[in-house]
Amino acid sequence: MRQKEFLGLSPAGFHRVAYTEWGDPNAARVIICCHGLTRNGRDFDVLAAVLAQEARVICPDIVGRGQSDWLRDPLHYGYPQYCADMNALIARLDVEQLDWVGTSMGGLIGLTLAAQAGSPIRKLIINDVGPFVPKAALLRIADYVGLDNRFSSIAAIETHLRKVLAPFGPLTDAQWQHLVTHGHRRRPDGTFGLAYDPAIAVNVKAAVQDWDLWAIWDRIKSPTLVLRGAESDLLLEATAQEMTQRGPNAQLVTWNGMGHAPALMDPQQIALLQTWLTDK
Repeated sequence: MRQKEFLGLSPAGFHRVAYTEWGDPNAARVIICCHGLTRNGRDFDVLAAVLAQEARVICPDIVGRGQSDWLRDPLHYGYPQYCADMNALIARLDVEQLDWVGTSMGGLIGLTLAAQAGSPIRKLIINDVGPFVPKAALLRIADYVGLDNRFSSIAAIETHLRKVLAPFGPLTDAQWQHLVTHGHRRRPDGTFGLAYDPAIAVNVKAAVQDWDLWAIWDRIKSPTLVLRGAESDLLLEATAQEMTQRGPNAQLVTWNGMGHAPALMDPQQIALLQTWLTDK
């Protein structure tokens, strides 16, 4: 595991984008794992350690999250900036093809990139998001994203994350502790906050409506696997089923006992992804 970074560019200037790299840097296969709205690339440590046995695995912290810089202007937090940064990352990796694993926001970034003419994405895995995102789910997210929570201890953060991220599914104590370790930051006053810029919420709150991205989905040519938590309110069952019938005609796997979004830490989940990515 190696910690690296590169420079992204917004209209307000340059910013650092951090990423974690796993596996042989000369491996023929490259996989980018991209996280959800308030999370970071270390969410994929367990998955990346397995995939790195056969590939070079890259787990970025999208700008405003994890170890990456916060943007000077919060209005620039959005998919045009995220996609531009990920294009810069792909250029930095100097590869012609790669596979993409994206959870929620990371899935939408992958979806958008895969739909572009000449896309380098060979295979696409989208975790619990799709080309229709219902307003009700965005309202739920907007209620908690951007709250500049202060916590007195790491234990208090864990209590909070266990509640907010409960739909991730059943996790072990060690897995929760991993999410907490990489999901918090120390404030100057000695208290703790979550490891993202609260200002990422500005555009989220401004865009609370049904999102219809089917025209983008229909342009995807890459083999695509869609993962869904059976209780998800963000990827509705009807949407997931339609994703198998149009565009790339994706394969669909649904997991019971979880909602938005499966954590991809379970050995069975990881084995499924590993098999699907390596099958020709």
